[in-house]
Amino acid sequence: MNLTGLEQRIGISFENKKLFQQAFTHTSYAHERKHSGVYSDNERLEFLGDAVLELAVSEYLFYRYPEMSEGELTRTRARVVCEPSLASFAKELEFGRYVRLGKGEEMTGGRSRPSLLADAFEAFIGALFLDQGLEVVKHFLHVVVFSKLSDDWLASMTDAKSQLQERVQQERMGPLEYRIVDTQGPAHDRQFIAEVYLENRRLGQGAGRSKKEAEQQAATEALKHWRKG
Repeated sequence: MNLTGLEQRIGISFENKKLFQQAFTHTSYAHERKHSGVYSDNERLEFLGDAVLELAVSEYLFYRYPEMSEGELTRTRARVVCEPSLASFAKELEFGRYVRLGKGEEMTGGRSRPSLLADAFEAFIGALFLDQGLEVVKHFLHVVVFSKLSDDWLASMTDAKSQLQERVQQERMGPLEYRIVDTQGPAHDRQFIAEVYLENRRLGQGAGRSKKEAEQQAATEALKHWRKG
């Protein structure tokens, strides 16, 4: 996989090319090639990138919106780092072209799947942090993310879980509970089934390649029934 084109596109040259490549290696690819020397997928980098994003976005919002309360800052940050928004950033940068996928994931449209793109974005941020530090990460985010944070953009990127949570809070109802009720398929091609409950009443069910994606789908179904009601 040649990542030179992506480096030119984003204006960043990685010192550690293997780290850069790891950020774009999906678990399905690593699993299929575990006997040919490919062991490292991007899941650990995704974990790190998630934490780095939380910090960088929190700092930006803290100084950008001095009038916001803690709760407002938390909700705004959630909208910036939610799966739909991260996937949109990755799509704009054409990350899907560069991800190394297993055959099954490739055949089922993995390159355009929001959860996969969002994970790749987080993994990239983790790799960039290790390779060049927090300041370079923040500069990258200023160009790719922070420059787009208008009120209209934030509203458009409110994910289904946040919409459902806000609806429940507005109507002063009890807490939502998400449950993973089933897991199907082998480890490298896992399918999760999630359900969302309000006071032990099931509102919706959803499926996805990650727990987050399944929960989002469950919230989406719940919102559809809520609006009809």
